[in-house]
Amino acid sequence: MMTDGKRILILTPQLPYPPWQGTAIRNYNLIVHLAARHRLHLLCFLQEGDELSSDSPLFRHCQRIETLPAPQRTLAQRLQTTAFSPLPDMALRLASRAFQERLADLIAEETYDVVQIEGIEMAPYGLWLRAWPRFANLTPRPLLVFDDHNAEYLLQRRVFETDVGLPRRWAGALYSLIQWRKLSRFETHVCQHVDGVAAVSQADATALQRLVPGLDPAIVPNGVDLELYDVSTSLAKRGDVLLHPSSLVFTGKMDFRPNVDAVLWFADQVLPRIRAARPGVRFYVVGQKPHARLDSLRQRDDVTLTGWVEDVRPYIAGAAVCVIPLRMGGGTRLKVLEAMAMSKAIVSTSLGCEGFTVADGRELRVADTPEDFAVTVLQLLEDEAQRAALGRTARRFVEDHYSWEGIVPRMEELYRHEQGEADSG
Repeated sequence: MMTDGKRILILTPQLPYPPWQGTAIRNYNLIVHLAARHRLHLLCFLQEGDELSSDSPLFRHCQRIETLPAPQRTLAQRLQTTAFSPLPDMALRLASRAFQERLADLIAEETYDVVQIEGIEMAPYGLWLRAWPRFANLTPRPLLVFDDHNAEYLLQRRVFETDVGLPRRWAGALYSLIQWRKLSRFETHVCQHVDGVAAVSQADATALQRLVPGLDPAIVPNGVDLELYDVSTSLAKRGDVLLHPSSLVFTGKMDFRPNVDAVLWFADQVLPRIRAARPGVRFYVVGQKPHARLDSLRQRDDVTLTGWVEDVRPYIAGAAVCVIPLRMGGGTRLKVLEAMAMSKAIVSTSLGCEGFTVADGRELRVADTPEDFAVTVLQLLEDEAQRAALGRTARRFVEDHYSWEGIVPRMEELYRHEQGEADSG
């Protein structure tokens, strides 16, 4: 450990291990690579199913780990606050007096250089620290760093714009309209009251700058474990998942609205066009907690909902083409990086690959209408050489730009920059 390493308190909305979904994957890899040079303490919530076992690798990377059970909010409470609270749903999701008190205890007991807030659900604790007189009077005061995993207001705006055109989704559209307005105000307030902001892409940074002109977010993208997602590894090639040779695979947490919308749009608008030309094609939806809106797909013989799987890599490895038909969302998608790292051919919407400096026909293929998406997938299914070429270029792309070893120093540079600003001020 470097002698000039910082003491960092990291706040996360769930236990970062095992890294089964986007937030946990980002938080765990940040912790692993920061721990090589800094002293880390972790304060986090335990969500349903989380368990901090004595052999967790988190203990190798964190000198201190504190956990509290995540609070539960009823639907009635959410409806009430949606109607009457000025705060967005995400700012209320993890409101906990016990967590706030434990955070205060840690600040009193330890000397930190940085308090790092992972995601907007944890941002209220950063705002509380900023307003707490005892924190303000610390000398030196720890830097408050907000790692914004998505430009959340933009995500809700896009959900609204997609859902408002469909009468059966008007209730969801109204919810997203309200959250979009509230998140715009809340994200603005957060960015104005922390010392440093990290965004996962230039697109997200630009979106935050629309809220706060003059803001200078550090670009700290999502990354991928290049060794773990190497298609040549024995684990990625293990034979317990056998897919149809013409399989199309989508991966993601399946109670997340943008993923649900993407799968339904693809299954209803794109897949029938593909199967008209190639009847044997199957669509695999790989991810935990499939939403009830997907239940209609369970009766179809051309779609498989896997639910939770221990390892997504065999499914990615077995795909002829990975599809990313997202029509709403923000940030940078780990599903893109995982498929690229495994040298897979990808067809994505423009939004699905937003935030990556990729080009249609170079690292992946891009299509935005049902007709174009279907034609592009069919072209790849019929052209193994093109699939292989795209896969090779995609793998080189993530090797060059998206290894965690290359990404985490960008977060460390944010600490140094903001500390310099504080010292000069």
